Amino acid sequence: MDDKQLREYKKNPRTAFLAGEYERVSQELARIDEVIADDPSMKELAEAERVMLNTQCDSLIQKMAEITKEAKKEEAAPVAVVMEIRAGAGGDEAAMFAGDLLLMYERFAEKNGWSVKKLDDLSVEIKGDDVYQTLRYETGVHRVQRIPETEKSGRIHTSTASVAILPIRKKSAVELKPDDIQIEFSRSGGAGGQNVNKVETAVRLIHTPTGLEVRSQSERSQQANREKAFAILSAKFEALREEEEAKKHAEVRKNQIGTGDRSEKIRTYNFLQDRVTDHRIKESWHDIETIMAGEIGTMLEDIHERALSLQGA
Repeated sequence: MDDKQLREYKKNPRTAFLAGEYERVSQELARIDEVIADDPSMKELAEAERVMLNTQCDSLIQKMAEITKEAKKEEAAPVAVVMEIRAGAGGDEAAMFAGDLLLMYERFAEKNGWSVKKLDDLSVEIKGDDVYQTLRYETGVHRVQRIPETEKSGRIHTSTASVAILPIRKKSAVELKPDDIQIEFSRSGGAGGQNVNKVETAVRLIHTPTGLEVRSQSERSQQANREKAFAILSAKFEALREEEEAKKHAEVRKNQIGTGDRSEKIRTYNFLQDRVTDHRIKESWHDIETIMAGEIGTMLEDIHERALSLQGA
């Protein structure tokens, strides 16, 4: 191991102790030749000691490498998700359905002990154990077929809403160039006390090459909103890049559950037939009112099992 790598291990709190042990053992190794030179009769014992110390060094290097690898995996793992729900075709009924979907996911999050923070009308941040793994396949177009309460003639309406699940990581998987980002500050809207109205805490970011736009006003300080906005923008850029890659290789992705594209129709909620159907796995579940009340665990588990079976095929 070279000096540069050793310095990195010593700076890392997780590997600092092991790096110190490695340095101590290395110093003992360096003295072996001196021992042999001073007393040749000690050569056999000294060589046995050399083998033991080399084994210790190899073990310490392996442990530090494993710890570093695990830390990188933790950094890459999503710690939260941003869920964006947008009304699609269907006018007011589509907007109502988007709100119903958001409420369904919020209730499911509550049942799982996850925290939910509202970012805007139909966008929330959800934090909790395995939140991304649980919700990752919800991205896409959700369709509803029902008779709206405002429909006097009893006509069935078909409306849509799109859902996007954006993973938020400790360390972003992509790097955005500062020169490509416009930053604007403004006063936050809504309730929140004097600070909301008097200080420009809200942050708006625009990624000029793609046109991606993010606004954050849920935090108390401008710096916190700035950090949140950058995390969400990075997640949006990563999702956009993955969508583009999926479209390029659409034919070789036949064994996967969806492409992660929010334009792909994935599910229909048919109230008249009391049925929810996921078109990707061609599976249906009944008792739609209970499902809309947040009881979607069984449905998500079935989709995950199908995804795992396809990945292993």
